[in-house]
Amino acid sequence: MSLSQTRAEEIALACLGWLAANEDLLPVFMGASGVAAEDLRASAEDPHFLGAVLDFLLMDDAWVMGFCQAQGLDYDVPYQARQALPGGEQVHWT
Repeated sequence: MSLSQTRAEEIALACLGWLAANEDLLPVFMGASGVAAEDLRASAEDPHFLGAVLDFLLMDDAWVMGFCQAQGLDYDVPYQARQALPGGEQVHWT
């Protein structure tokens, strides 16, 4: 099943909210992404940034599980959402 870009953005925004509520993980995300606290809200409107949010989440299975459990999502949904956002297309090397 593939997600629409709109649904993918909704999931990524939920992920950003989940990260923002996590006092331990938010500074790690901000350091990895280079985004400043005051720029988070404006960046949340950019589909490329939302893709980066999901890229960050997908780096650790425990983060994926925590987010999905908090949102009531299947564990593969963040990956599907990432594929629906700019830069998330699967590369086929054949």
